[in-house]
Amino acid sequence: MTTKLSLANLGEIAKTAGVPSYGRSALTPGIVHFGVGNFHRAHQAVYLDDLFNLGKAHDWAIIGAGVLPSDEAMRAKLEAQDFLTTVVEQDNSRTGAHVTGAMIGYLRPGDHAATVAQLADPAIRIVSLTITEGGYFIDPASGVFNPSHPAMVADAEHPDTPKTVFGLIIAGLRARKAKGLAPFTVMSCDNIPGNGEVTHAAVCGLARLSDPMLADWIDANVAFPNGMVDRITPATGAREIGIVASDYHIDDAWPVFCEEFKQWVLEDRFPEGRPALEEVGVQFVPDVAPYEHMKIRILNGGHAAIAYPAALIDIHFVHEAMADPDIRAFLAKLEREEIIPVIPPVPDTSLDDYFQLIERRFSNPKIADTIPRLAQDGSNRQPKFILPSTADRLRRGEDVVGLSLVSALWCRYFAGTSDSGKPIMFNDASADRLQDAALMAKHDPGAFLALSDIFGEVAASELFRRRFDRALRTLWEKGTRATLQLYLADGLAG
Repeated sequence: MTTKLSLANLGEIAKTAGVPSYGRSALTPGIVHFGVGNFHRAHQAVYLDDLFNLGKAHDWAIIGAGVLPSDEAMRAKLEAQDFLTTVVEQDNSRTGAHVTGAMIGYLRPGDHAATVAQLADPAIRIVSLTITEGGYFIDPASGVFNPSHPAMVADAEHPDTPKTVFGLIIAGLRARKAKGLAPFTVMSCDNIPGNGEVTHAAVCGLARLSDPMLADWIDANVAFPNGMVDRITPATGAREIGIVASDYHIDDAWPVFCEEFKQWVLEDRFPEGRPALEEVGVQFVPDVAPYEHMKIRILNGGHAAIAYPAALIDIHFVHEAMADPDIRAFLAKLEREEIIPVIPPVPDTSLDDYFQLIERRFSNPKIADTIPRLAQDGSNRQPKFILPSTADRLRRGEDVVGLSLVSALWCRYFAGTSDSGKPIMFNDASADRLQDAALMAKHDPGAFLALSDIFGEVAASELFRRRFDRALRTLWEKGTRATLQLYLADGLAG
């Protein structure tokens, strides 16, 4: 027997899972959040739930928002269970579930009037985002906002009926300015270096296309704090729904599974106030850059490094990849020899200890994180997580044998089949052109590097091109495992 997740049933659910100690009727909104996916519900919403459970900050509840069809699907699921979520934290030594209630409403995607009205409410002092690395309209090669993207052009032509998150944010800020209200703070929670600066560029860049004076006002008055966020959060599927039903007797339409570890480092720039998140473990610092640099290069770069060799030898789960001696050794050699040495010092942090923590987290079998999740959206992730390390080493005149191999593995993956001949299912907005280039690169490795919007200046390096060429040809001639073993034996540097 299961109990339907709802406010009315929390008393019964408390027999098997933690439930909020606060009354939901006491909460009022202070945050509109765009992109209510698994990561948000396992991270920001959990921190706020923890704070509410301390009996504090009840005027900082979340109103969800979105612009995609998947956002409407999530809204419908959450509305049917009073916007509650079952969060299952899984560590090697323990597993536990608790219900969070930090969200109290969810705007219907496509209802522009209601969304702008909510954004214009003076009670809303923060607008936060988890819209994925690919949602910021950044040119991959230059790393700057792309105002010529069709979605940006369309929103600039129709600013009163925007279709993107940034268009809606601008419409909300325009409404607040017209009313003489102070602007809200815009807080990105995505894994992008300088995510506040990137968000600032997107909002001001789009505003400038249709209303330069408003863009100047935003530039002068709106805060965009940088932040580093971290918690491994796999996708939800039938397995996760079934575990919540069988182990905790809760009928939750879309629970969240995550590791026990979580981290949030933020710049303290919130002119209209913020919840006291430092009381529940959030670290406020003057400069987030060292922390995000460490996390994006070591953790996200590590995920990108193991995703493609694991996929090519038919490994499905991340912990299984870490149990493979060749993949684990490949990751360690790559991180210690090429990635970590070009990461600037981080206050009160040992980079070697941090990498050992990452190894343990990747190896957690209870998370059941998948290789297909890590392999998706490489056209946005490679330029952010891998190629910056490559570029740094090349500028310093240092070798890039391992990092070139990562790029070659990504290319080999996009040829469409694993080493055993199993078809690979892609999840990337640029999949068609990536596959076309990867198939050409089987005979001409330079064809893949010709994707200049992805590889940028790196592709101009003779050393990188030579290392990539050698790695890719070896992958095709010898296979993935033999290539990894050759790299581990320092045999790819010739």
